[in-house]
Amino acid sequence: MFSIDRKDFGPGFTFGVATAAYQIEGGQQDGRGPCIWDTFSATPGNVHNGDTGRDACNHYELWPQDLDLIRDGGFDGYRFSFAWPRLIPEGTGAINQAGIDFYDRLIDGMLQRGIKPYATLYHWDLPSPLQDKGGWMNRDIAGWFADYAALVAQKFGDRLEATATINEPWCVAFLSHFLGIHAPGYRDIRAAARAMHHVLFAHGTAIDALRANGAKNLGIVLNLEKSEAATDKPEDIAAMNMGDALFNRWYLDGVLKGQYPEEVVGWLGENLPRGYQNDMAVVSRPIDWLGINYYTRGLYKAGAPGGNPIEQVKGDLERTDIGWEIYPKGLSDLLVRVSNDYTKLPLYVTENGMAEVEGDDDPRRVKYYEDHLKAVLTARQQGADVRGYFAWSLLDNYEWAEGYNKRFGIVHVDYQTQQRTPKSSYRAFQGMLHNTR
Repeated sequence: MFSIDRKDFGPGFTFGVATAAYQIEGGQQDGRGPCIWDTFSATPGNVHNGDTGRDACNHYELWPQDLDLIRDGGFDGYRFSFAWPRLIPEGTGAINQAGIDFYDRLIDGMLQRGIKPYATLYHWDLPSPLQDKGGWMNRDIAGWFADYAALVAQKFGDRLEATATINEPWCVAFLSHFLGIHAPGYRDIRAAARAMHHVLFAHGTAIDALRANGAKNLGIVLNLEKSEAATDKPEDIAAMNMGDALFNRWYLDGVLKGQYPEEVVGWLGENLPRGYQNDMAVVSRPIDWLGINYYTRGLYKAGAPGGNPIEQVKGDLERTDIGWEIYPKGLSDLLVRVSNDYTKLPLYVTENGMAEVEGDDDPRRVKYYEDHLKAVLTARQQGADVRGYFAWSLLDNYEWAEGYNKRFGIVHVDYQTQQRTPKSSYRAFQGMLHNTR
């Protein structure tokens, strides 16, 4: 159990759990179109064990029991994502009514259980027909995404507590177009430069479309790391600054300041879209809140001559099952930094959690959550206006390139039977939250 109390966070603080459509829904019949993760995972060598999200956790059919788990855990909110190809199978054009009906049932089910719906428009499942047209490398995606955002606002906006445009644009752009680890799997600096800009330009056009259609309480979710230097050598400190610019400041500066960090602009050079500067007013459209996903730190040293200018190295902290260092102080530091240097907007920790070996007893995860919740309290004491915390994840699920090999859930899922079993970490939250809503 946790040693902290819900009352420590004061009135109005939101406790929730988070998932994403492709990782849990399954249900790929019923008119849903193909997405880039369907084809990426079907390509040998891309995903552990060749796993795909075809069935995942079958949330498409089992959503009532999943919402019951959220309610019974005492959580206030559920952060979920819409599947673009379920609503608009080709990415543009004809609407899939079965998809509309599914999210109607899901959202109404939340409201009936007293759960606040926190929606994300895009959590990485780009419709394949749009990838055929260049996907995030094509400037036209800003218009495609705006049209999709307008549909969501029209159909569901009046029932949503909050809406985020895009989840983790660093992953959408850099991880997927430069490092090639996620779909669509490019390793190309020009592809990355275009995606890095277009993903934020599309965020801005979506904000405009959502507002024009009456949606309220709008934001974006950035994944941030605590960037640190491996040593106090000047060259390693410079590497840390570049790592911070690539991972954190490109997105923070773009969205909240309407500019990109000079060192990254210089590195990308002519690979950036021509005239991108003219889009920055759209990139930095006013938002109502900022979501921060936090898992670990980045430890940097200078790269070898002739290679990448920076290199990430392994630190000596305890690690999760996926190999990420456990570093709660990094969450406090980031929340305070964003509050002091960027914005006084309400902040939400929209994802935080750890992969752990299979089992219903997960004491390391209980401690992880307790330590990170304490880090949120520390940040609040230092002036950061943190309004909520969402645990990743409600369920063990499809962990992207790791397939079903890594488990982040506070509820265990037997993928053969789809049986759900709450873990100790779920019980810890339940003990803190139950009957105190």
